Amino acid sequence: MTTEQTFVIAGAGLAGAKAAQTLREEGFAGRIVLVGAEAERPYERPPLSKGYLLGKDDRAKVYVHDEGWYAGNSVEFLGGRRVTGADRAAREVELDDGRRIGYTKLLLTPGASPRRLDVPGADLDGVYYLRTLGDAERLREALRGGGRVVVVGAGWIGLETAAAAREYGCAVTVVEPRAVPLQAALGPEMGAFFADVHRQRGVDMRLGRGVTGFLGTGRVRAVATDDGGEVTADVVIVGVGVIPDTELAERAGLAVDNGILVDASLRTDDPDVYAAGDAANAFHPLYGTRIRVEHWANALNGGPAAARSMLGREVVYDRPPYFFSDQYDVGMEFSGWFAPGGYDSVVVRGDLRARDFHAFWLSGGRVVAGMHVNRWDEGIAPVQELIRGGAPADPGRLADPAIPLADLAGG
Repeated sequence: MTTEQTFVIAGAGLAGAKAAQTLREEGFAGRIVLVGAEAERPYERPPLSKGYLLGKDDRAKVYVHDEGWYAGNSVEFLGGRRVTGADRAAREVELDDGRRIGYTKLLLTPGASPRRLDVPGADLDGVYYLRTLGDAERLREALRGGGRVVVVGAGWIGLETAAAAREYGCAVTVVEPRAVPLQAALGPEMGAFFADVHRQRGVDMRLGRGVTGFLGTGRVRAVATDDGGEVTADVVIVGVGVIPDTELAERAGLAVDNGILVDASLRTDDPDVYAAGDAANAFHPLYGTRIRVEHWANALNGGPAAARSMLGREVVYDRPPYFFSDQYDVGMEFSGWFAPGGYDSVVVRGDLRARDFHAFWLSGGRVVAGMHVNRWDEGIAPVQELIRGGAPADPGRLADPAIPLADLAGG
């Protein structure tokens, strides 16, 4: 690579920061410009609903790199700036301050934004969303005051913030329109497990209920539900999913459908433009379909994969999706993928009541996803091997704790 080349990375989250790091580690000597909408240098998001929200992790732990890393590695970090346009014919990006920067290759890592509830009272004080470092700090201060907390949405963010609120001593109610938490992600079997985890910690789970509005004058005092009820609230946390940030890609004329469309090498329909992280809807060779993954590991690994692809390496990004969660004394790791309801059965190995087990989702006789709860001795690695192997799985052997998972993964 020659020093005349310029690689621009639009989006300074984990994916963008790790892409910049990989470019330097792989020997790219050209110009790297990393543009981020937040003034903060790149940071990781999982602590925002876990250790940092609970006050267990200090601020320094959330950052991807030390403060001096960017200058020390000749990475131009432009914080508090947005890429507002990409002229693919001229191979230039435009920033929100009017600057134009030419590029040889462009990587889009814009991430995603919280889905907002469009209901009366949505702009009242005391209604919180969690996406940024500042969001986490404001929410932490609110939870430290105790009181009554209503969490709208029982996805991962909703359940993790509900757990944090309980640890702060708050009275917590979760309102979720589906029959169980995490129904789309895990299905009803394991969703019911997580509902029980929270009920046993004193959370009021209002399942099968939607929200019709927030009540109060200036500040929220209650949440109105679609059964005509009201739930008193001092603090409301809304966690109803995210929307991929595709505006820049759309403006540039790139193909977009539930994210920025990329192939298995994370390249868009323009050979000089790539995408990674939450906003990338990538073809996954393991599952034979497009998947958009909104979790930490996808940014951690997808950014470097895109960087190598930009450098002309042969890249096939086929890692099984992975995420983890910590709620009270429940630590879990999940890997794999299935469309909502797209599995035939769930096999459990271990003891659900003791919160010490593996679970496997089977489709067509093979393992497509797996999870462990508090089983750190075996962990998730053999589950990923089972998924990658793609061989027919014997449910009886999967459920038998006397057979090491590593033996099953090895055939």
